[in-house]
Amino acid sequence: MSIFCVLRTRCFLRQVFPGLPAAMQRHYSLDVSAPLLRTQGYVDGRWVSAASVFPVLDPATGEEIARVSDCGPAEAKQAVDAAYKAFHSWKQYSAKERSVLLRKWFDLLMLHKEDLAKLITFECGKPMQESLGEIAYSASFLEWFSEEARRVYGDVVPSPAKDRKLLLLKQPVGVSSIITPWNFPSAMITRKAGAALAAGCTVVVKPAEDTPLSALALAELAEQAGIPAGVFNVVPCSRERTPSVGEVLCTDPLVAKISFTGSTATGKVLLKLAADTVKKASMELGGHAPFIVFDSADVDRAVVGAMASKFRNSGQTCVCSNRFLVQSGIHDHFLEKLGRAMDAELRLGHGAEPGTTQGPLINTRAAEKVVHQVSDAVSRGAKVLRGGKRLDGSFMEPTLLAGVTTDMICTQEETFGPLLPVIRCARSPVYSCLKSLHTTCYFYSQDVSQIWRVAEALEVGLVGVNEGLLSTPEATFGGVKQSGLGREGSKYGIDEYLEVKYMCFGGLKP
Repeated sequence: MSIFCVLRTRCFLRQVFPGLPAAMQRHYSLDVSAPLLRTQGYVDGRWVSAASVFPVLDPATGEEIARVSDCGPAEAKQAVDAAYKAFHSWKQYSAKERSVLLRKWFDLLMLHKEDLAKLITFECGKPMQESLGEIAYSASFLEWFSEEARRVYGDVVPSPAKDRKLLLLKQPVGVSSIITPWNFPSAMITRKAGAALAAGCTVVVKPAEDTPLSALALAELAEQAGIPAGVFNVVPCSRERTPSVGEVLCTDPLVAKISFTGSTATGKVLLKLAADTVKKASMELGGHAPFIVFDSADVDRAVVGAMASKFRNSGQTCVCSNRFLVQSGIHDHFLEKLGRAMDAELRLGHGAEPGTTQGPLINTRAAEKVVHQVSDAVSRGAKVLRGGKRLDGSFMEPTLLAGVTTDMICTQEETFGPLLPVIRCARSPVYSCLKSLHTTCYFYSQDVSQIWRVAEALEVGLVGVNEGLLSTPEATFGGVKQSGLGREGSKYGIDEYLEVKYMCFGGLKP
C-alpha cells in the first residue's frame, strides 16, 4: 500500500472541548488490525492507488486518522469495466454458490466486529456500543440475503391457449452503482450489496468521503470470503471529486442500476444523470419524520420511543423523529418525563469512551445547522428546556424545545442532529399533518380503533406504532413521493436487482 498513512489520534480533549465531561481527559487512538485498515481503492480484486489522497478525520477531535486514495473518473470507469466483465461469470454462479460466499462474508464480519466497530466510531463519531450494533446490523443483511439468494423464484402463468406455455424468469440486471451516506457507513453498503450479489449482480461502491474506511474494510473481508475479483469494487473519493465520479457511475452505459441513500436534492441530480440511459434506480432520500403522542398513549413507552428514535447516532439518521406533536392532555407529563430521561441517559463524549451515548456530529457544518434551527425557534418564542448550546468542534448538546410552532425552521426542515422540538396540539392539528408525510412516522396510542385509522391514513413508507426502532433486514425499508423510490431489505429488496423475462412457448401439443 504505497500511500498507506495512518495517524494516531492523540488529543487532550479537555483542552479542545472545555464544555465536555472531565472523563474526556485521555488520549484516543485508532488501533485495528492492519489488514482491515485499507487506504486504497479496490478495483477488480486489486488495491489501487490514485494520483492524490484525501484526509479522513475523527469528528470528535478534528484529528487526521488516515489518508485515502482520491479516486477520480478514470478509476471509476475502471471499476465499472471490471464489474461488467465479472458480471458475465458471476451471474452464472448457482444460487447456492452465491449464498455460500455471502455467508462466509457474514461470518467474517462477525469475527472482526470489534475492529470494524472501531473504524465506524473513529470516522463517523458513533459511540462504540452503537458501532457494534451497526456491525451486527450490517452482517444481518449479508446473512438474510445469503438465504434469499436461494429463493429467487419465477412463475408459470396459466395460458389462454392449450398449445402455449407462459413463463416468467427473474434475472440479474447487471452492474449496479451503489452510492452510500456517512451515517451508516457499513450497513448502507451491505443492505444494497448483499441484495445485489445475491441476485447475481456486480457492484461499484462509492462511499461517503467522510467514512471510506468502513467500505474498504468490507472489501478486504469480501476478498477473504472468496468473492471473485470485479464483483465488489470500492472507489473512494474526496468531496471535490464526488460529482465527477458520481457522473461516471450514473451515466456509463455499462451500468444497469443505481442505488443511492442520501438527500432528496442529490437524489434528483442522480436521477437526471441516469435518465439518458434509462437505468433502474432505488432512492432512499430525505425524511422529516413526525412523532405523534395521542392523549391515549402510554407516556412511559412514548418517552422510551422518543429517546430511541431521536438520539440514536446523535440524531443523524434518516428515520430520526424530527418534530414531536403531543396532544394537550398529555403534553406536560410527556415533557417532564422526557426531560428526566435526557438527564439520566445522555452522556456526551468521544465514542471510544465507555459510557458515551452521544458522540459528535459529523462535522462543524452539521453543528452549525442545529444551532441555526435552535436560534430560529427561540427567536420565534420557543423555550429551551434542556441543552441548546454548541460545544467546541462538532459537539452539540442534546436539546429539548417547548412552545414550538409550525412556522419554525426545525418543523419544516430535516435537522439531522440532537434537537427535539415539541409542539402542543389539539386533536385536529395532529390529524391535519398525517397526509403530508413521505418517509417515516411514529405514533403512540392505546386506542385500537385510533391505531388502525391513523396507520392506514399515513402516506409513508415506514410506520412505528408504539415503537421507536423500526429497521430490520426482514422488513422493507423505503419512502414514498420525494422521499424515495423502491424498497430495500426483506424479500422484496432483492427484486430491486432483478428483471423479469417473459417467455412464451407456442406450437406445443396440447
